[in-house]
Amino acid sequence: MFVGEQPGDQEDRAGRPFVGPAGRLFDEALQSAGLDRATVYVTNAVKHFRFVRQELVKRRLHKKPNAAQVRACNPWLKEEVRLVKPKVVVALGSTAAQALLGNGFKVTQHRGEVVRSEWAGAVIATVHPSSVLRAPGDVREEAREEFFRDIAKAAQFLRSAASSTALKSSTALKSSKAVSKVSS
Repeated sequence: MFVGEQPGDQEDRAGRPFVGPAGRLFDEALQSAGLDRATVYVTNAVKHFRFVRQELVKRRLHKKPNAAQVRACNPWLKEEVRLVKPKVVVALGSTAAQALLGNGFKVTQHRGEVVRSEWAGAVIATVHPSSVLRAPGDVREEAREEFFRDIAKAAQFLRSAASSTALKSSTALKSSKAVSKVSS
């Protein structure tokens, strides 16, 4: 499960998360990590697009959601997590990370770390793909590579969790067959 911050202008108009330029970068990172977007759940911590409209620009410009907006949307995010039952949640950006891990969580200090959480078995925080796109030209490629590494780490964690679950299921099945043979 991947949790972004809030819809951008294009996402708000399309009614789906990550369909704009940041979404294209996100899709590239998923593909690079061997994840199919159709097999992961993607949502946002804040469900509406907060923006300001400037006189000279017809575009709606992104404005960071405030704590009250994050809290107001929290019940929806909790319900999504309850229904999806993810093995790992990847927080894309500080707003998402703080919605999942508390206001004191700093992506800059704990980026890419596996954090145990009540939300899921684990939460991994990274930057929002739009921050990679906004990075100055001389560091943009490095920011992109770091973002791709974080997504790859999440994919590896997910694969490890899946193989661990499969191993436990296989062991449980063997144990139940052994009990059946003893009972016969």
